[in-house]
Amino acid sequence: MRRSALGLALLALGAAGAGWAAYEKLDSNITADNDAASELARYEKERPTALVRGAQNILLIGSDSRAGDGNGRYGRDSGAGRSDTVILLHLAADRRSATAVSLPRDLMVDVPSCRRPDGSRTAPVFTMFNYAFAGGGSACTIRTVEKLTDIRIDHHVVVDFHGFQEMVDAVDGVQVCLKAPIDDKDARVKLPAGKVTLDGEQALGYVRARKSLGDGSDTDRMERQQRFLGALLGKVRSDGVLLNPAKLYPVLDAATSSLTTDPDLANLRGLYDLVRGLRTLPPERVQFLTVPRTSYPSDVNRDQLVQPAAGRLFARLRADRPVEVAKQLPDISAAQSSAAAPAPPGYGDRGESGDDGMSNGKRTPAPEPTPTFRGNTAAQDACG
Repeated sequence: MRRSALGLALLALGAAGAGWAAYEKLDSNITADNDAASELARYEKERPTALVRGAQNILLIGSDSRAGDGNGRYGRDSGAGRSDTVILLHLAADRRSATAVSLPRDLMVDVPSCRRPDGSRTAPVFTMFNYAFAGGGSACTIRTVEKLTDIRIDHHVVVDFHGFQEMVDAVDGVQVCLKAPIDDKDARVKLPAGKVTLDGEQALGYVRARKSLGDGSDTDRMERQQRFLGALLGKVRSDGVLLNPAKLYPVLDAATSSLTTDPDLANLRGLYDLVRGLRTLPPERVQFLTVPRTSYPSDVNRDQLVQPAAGRLFARLRADRPVEVAKQLPDISAAQSSAAAPAPPGYGDRGESGDDGMSNGKRTPAPEPTPTFRGNTAAQDACG
């Protein structure tokens, strides 16, 4: 009995040691973006104020940098990566909803003066949005987004090509549905029509392809990226991953190895504190949309915001108020096709709580209807 007890004790210690080693490895995988933190602290007084305690706004940046392990195959490293994809992720304070807003890389914006990696500074300029990351990295991108939206960015995460592939491979691929075959040499992807399970490299080509898919626009590509992220989220949330340590560890290892984040997120505890409230978030309340945009007047290859729809979206996210998404919106006009839809007839005649809008015999103002934007949710099956 003593020998058995000793054996069990040694086994428990070994398991604890292995668990601690795994934790230490995952914890050390994440790269802290200390330079960005220092630059943002320098401009703290000009940054927006957070309005709602508990709500979180995270800027997700997909870098097209060719530097680093495995990225050289996608082109020559120029030393100045650009933000190939930028998503503003808003997590509601009650953690009952999450809204991911894609910001076009070709959106014309005011980019402030930013610090370059060599210590010099760029000049303020009105140019394409992805110039901010190329000129001043994540700090410049965050400051540009904050000036554009008046939304305080609480955290940021940067992922490069290789990291994206690793995460897809770690979940054994993600299924998508293709209406037609794809053969895009620029994106390095060739796929048949129908249901296809993409590995990491195929997935990267699929979300980056532009000229050979849809109408060739960046807006169409962003919507494809949103659908893929919804499918990836569904795969990660599935029992086959979350409840299987043999599958979960590679996912965590791939995810943490690919991340560069603000210092508060650059550890497992920080990441856990951020996402623990999202474990029970229903997929239908994870929403994806593209900021209301239209072609820039002097250059159809550039974008500009559609107002007042974009401003309304930003204001509601800043105040942690709900928005809704729908695949199809009423065809109001070309300029408003991706903007907020009008309220249905009769909407707002009754209060949101179900009352009749009367208080002490007097009619109270109807609550503002929840605006609807073109988009989709993580629950919508692209193969359905």
